Amino acid sequence: MKKSVQSSESTFRRVIKRVSTYIPQVEKPKKKLTLTEKFVWCGIALLIYLIMGQVPLYGVTDDPAFDFLAFARVIFAAQQGTLLELGIGPIVTAGLLMQLLKGSELIKLNFKNPDDRALFTSATKLVTIIVIVAEGTLYGSSVYGGLVAQPEFVAIVIAQLIGASLIVMLLDELVQKGWGLGSGISLFIMAGVAQGIWWAVFSPIPAPDGGSVGIVPFMVQSAMAGDFQEALFRSGQLPSVFGLIVTGLILAALVYVQGIHIDIPIVSTKYRGFKAVYPIKLLYTSNIPVILASALLANAVFIGQMMWANYNPQNSNPAFNYVAQYDPENPQSPTGGLLYYTTPPRSFEAAAQDPVRAVAYVLFLTTIVTIFAKLWVELGGLSPKAAAKNLLDADVQVPGFRRSEGSVEALLNRYIPSVTIIGGITIGLLASISDVLNVFGSGIGILLMVDILVNYYNLLVREQVDVHMPKLAALLGRK
Repeated sequence: MKKSVQSSESTFRRVIKRVSTYIPQVEKPKKKLTLTEKFVWCGIALLIYLIMGQVPLYGVTDDPAFDFLAFARVIFAAQQGTLLELGIGPIVTAGLLMQLLKGSELIKLNFKNPDDRALFTSATKLVTIIVIVAEGTLYGSSVYGGLVAQPEFVAIVIAQLIGASLIVMLLDELVQKGWGLGSGISLFIMAGVAQGIWWAVFSPIPAPDGGSVGIVPFMVQSAMAGDFQEALFRSGQLPSVFGLIVTGLILAALVYVQGIHIDIPIVSTKYRGFKAVYPIKLLYTSNIPVILASALLANAVFIGQMMWANYNPQNSNPAFNYVAQYDPENPQSPTGGLLYYTTPPRSFEAAAQDPVRAVAYVLFLTTIVTIFAKLWVELGGLSPKAAAKNLLDADVQVPGFRRSEGSVEALLNRYIPSVTIIGGITIGLLASISDVLNVFGSGIGILLMVDILVNYYNLLVREQVDVHMPKLAALLGRK
């Protein structure tokens, strides 16, 4: 049995190494780039991405009746009907899959070994390409198959989806390989959410209520008409002064929560006198549980919609009505049944009219997020045992504790399980309340944006340390 496992591992390594030679690569810069140069390359990558989001798919004569990726547009930084129809979805999907395989130790690699790290990167890129081809083919043929000028255009649409996703993959690699800061995925998500917030605040486009979509021009119009109260609350989920205030409060709460952490002192076993702390953040699992919960709920709504369209299009089946009911003239979101209470009202007015639905959604999403947080700690390699192993592998130890996995794991067990539950409840409440009150950029959107901005702030601090205190940066890099 042991020989069989070793044989499969060697086969896996051999296949990945052979295939990776045919995969396009972005070379690392031959010299260290300045911070200004990295900003320029980030700007170039972002500009290309934004332009792709404005280029419509060639050969498509009409938009789909439903947006099948509506639930994930913010997460995937995607634009319907454009080259960015899939956005970063295939990259995120492949990344989560590889993280699960790594966390569950189905892939056994020593990440202290540069060869194994390179092997994991190549495997991730190979899986990403497979997911791109699969998603591009399935989505292009099923969603746009009947919306093209000629049948042969279906292959052209599929080629556009696959080609655009490959370009996005290379743009992400460009930023990650040292040409830019952070990752392209984070950059694209942050830009998409910021664009949505900017649109909600300043858009001059006419709205159904006769004013502008953006709340700032609408406030000016309302003040000039002598009826400023119209801007406080607006119908149809349009941006309002109330939404602007709530968005600001949620952003402030997220920034505050991001800074809450427990610090465990650590010392280096290789460099005498080096001391630091190992922070365990309140949001220990970051935003992954919210992303997974949102995708789960949206898929449930989508499946319910498909079943309703086939078996209960007139809401005449009493048994199915307990599951979901939809408006036959606008079946975008449920109007009754269990699924109705798992979707947010998305406005203060709608929440006030049906408080039971609002409370049920907040409790349901918070519970699901907390469960996913607990699962992700085990599957994502964040458990006390995995964290203890990572600390020892980094040649550090906790003062007053023996340098053994069992001793450090016992210490981390005091904090990580509790922080996981409390953090899951906190982020679940923030996400669900944001969705109910229809904050600008969506609840999940601003959660992602704040998390990304905090990470970029830490990156910039490290870059400044590298510029002004290179010796300290070198020491931290070897830790």
